[in-house]
Amino acid sequence: MGPMKLIGSKTSPYVRKVRILFAEKQLAYEFVEDNVWAASTLVGRFNPLTKVPVLVLDDGTSLYDSSVIAEYVDTLASPPWLPAAPLPRALARRSEALCDGICDAAVAIVLERKREPMRQDAATMDRHRAKIDASIAALATQLGESPWLSGEAPGFADVAAGAALFYVEFRLPEVGWRERHANLRRWAERAEARSAFSSTRPPAA
Repeated sequence: MGPMKLIGSKTSPYVRKVRILFAEKQLAYEFVEDNVWAASTLVGRFNPLTKVPVLVLDDGTSLYDSSVIAEYVDTLASPPWLPAAPLPRALARRSEALCDGICDAAVAIVLERKREPMRQDAATMDRHRAKIDASIAALATQLGESPWLSGEAPGFADVAAGAALFYVEFRLPEVGWRERHANLRRWAERAEARSAFSSTRPPAA
């Protein structure tokens, strides 16, 4: 039996979230690069939604989407990064949902900008940008003066936030969240000092 296979692209924030968690857990897997926008994509064989990431287990079972994969990966090595108690667990998942929403809005803007200028919908892009700004402000409020979103040590919320915030910085640098939220800038510097975050950086665009 071979190792688990993670199918995805190095620029996808949803894939990066899972890769960060794998790295923090020091778990072995095979990374299979695939571009879902290419005609030759293989992702549809494993996920009918043709979205990444997909985790293919050694028995051929495929898991998707990123939140399902992350929750599963968290069970594979101790200590768990998701809290066991119901409310703390729900709050960690809420943070993940917020961060995934930032990714959704950012990806929507990136895709809209790829359309011909006359076909781009400025009102839609403004609405997505407002979601991003409000959600990043909510993360800054959640962080407060703590070193990590999860408290004194990094946790599930920090993995999700790393994927989301660094994607925004990568694709929408004009958002400038480091300049607007000093506590998130300090958080980002702590995160980037960890090999799980630095080793999963997307290649330069």
